[in-house]
Amino acid sequence: MSEPTSDPTLDQEVNDHVLTQEEMDEANQMFKAHIPLNRKLLIAAAVLIAFFGSFMLGQFTMTPGEIFQATGSYLQKVFDFVIACFQDPSLIKEGAIPMDKAERVLFNIRLPRILVVMAVGAALSVAGASYQGMFKNPLTSPDLLGASAGASLGACIALLCNMSGEMVQLFAFLGGMTAVGLAVWLNKAVDYDPTLGLVLAGILVGTLFQSGTSLVKFMADADDKLPTITFWLMGSFANINKRDFWIIVIPMLLGFVTLLLQSWKLNVLSFGDEEARAMGVNTKRTRLLVIFASTLITSTSVAVAGIVGWIGLVIPHLARAVVGPNYKVLLPTSMFIGAVYLLLVDNIARLIATVEIPIGILTAILGVPFFIVIFKHNMKGWR
Repeated sequence: MSEPTSDPTLDQEVNDHVLTQEEMDEANQMFKAHIPLNRKLLIAAAVLIAFFGSFMLGQFTMTPGEIFQATGSYLQKVFDFVIACFQDPSLIKEGAIPMDKAERVLFNIRLPRILVVMAVGAALSVAGASYQGMFKNPLTSPDLLGASAGASLGACIALLCNMSGEMVQLFAFLGGMTAVGLAVWLNKAVDYDPTLGLVLAGILVGTLFQSGTSLVKFMADADDKLPTITFWLMGSFANINKRDFWIIVIPMLLGFVTLLLQSWKLNVLSFGDEEARAMGVNTKRTRLLVIFASTLITSTSVAVAGIVGWIGLVIPHLARAVVGPNYKVLLPTSMFIGAVYLLLVDNIARLIATVEIPIGILTAILGVPFFIVIFKHNMKGWR
């Protein structure tokens, strides 16, 4: 059966329509949900406990008293350094603040790793929730359009060419963005159903880039490059440092803000394109914004951590069971729960064995039964 044609004049009028506050309130009212205070407090407590508790765990175990003492000592040194720089600006060039062992562990190793892990967990979760709302499919994950496959190929090429860690991250990021861009271009070239076309294009592009990754692994030296590539593909936060955190800050914030601003439009899109256009939502523009923001944070996550699966598929269902389907609260809740969940899994990866287990292995092992339980009890409430 052929697709019904639309009136170009009507479509242009809809695209140029600016939503009034009343229309936005009407869209949000359809998904109005009351979140009990105890759930808000529970989420906040989980974030704080996971964040501060992770500082105490590791090969160098620290008590809360030692953490507070080291933190106070370091902040005092920073304050003294700033005052000294005002008195002698030449000290800025040196930029070195003396640190003891506890301070180095806290601020050079654990703090950057904790922040990056939480950012990656939040990014994959909110990207998965956004994709599930946009495609109206509970089985959608952030790698649907080939972001992970593209990032994997880019990183593998960089590793095969013996490039530096910074170049591996750059190639991974560019590979993810290129793969999704190709999927969007294929969808426009075919001019098919916008949702189904994106899914099919994502499958094709993902398969193509996965084949490229397999080819790179085949060409790699089995004694040197192949183990490095294989380990990277498993995902790990073992080599995270302060530089990695500052690298991901801007793209992560840009992606988070963009998706949160589109949250109410995702509510309307869940009713279908015709209903969304009738309420003044430019569905094409909204899809492109959601795809761009989701790809941006997903590619950034893969670039610094490798492939971390199941987060973007499992966590949105857990968040939906806690706060309901309203994307104005579902997206931020997914961010917080995803950050806590991945941080807990990372702690397990660091402590369960003498050698750190790749994070991608644990997220898959824990994600499958977790998803079965959540999906079984939450399927009827999915929108």
